[in-house]
Amino acid sequence: MRNALTPVITLGALELGTLLSGAVLTNRFFDSRLRQADRRCRVQPRLCRRASVVLTTATIYITLNLIADIAYILVNPRLRA
Repeated sequence: MRNALTPVITLGALELGTLLSGAVLTNRFFDSRLRQADRRCRVQPRLCRRASVVLTTATIYITLNLIADIAYILVNPRLRA
């Protein structure tokens, strides 16, 4: 039973990352605070917006993969050594 949890953890982390990053993208493009961020980035506001979306998405994926790796160690006792 524990061997079957490894792919479930992997796919769960990837799908949750996709779901959360999609929510971040949607909120970032339709958020009223986006205009304030554009004013702060006077030189190239679109570049600043895209960079913040990419950074947020990457942070979500990295965090979820770290949680998945910790879950692997808890599920599989061979990885603890």
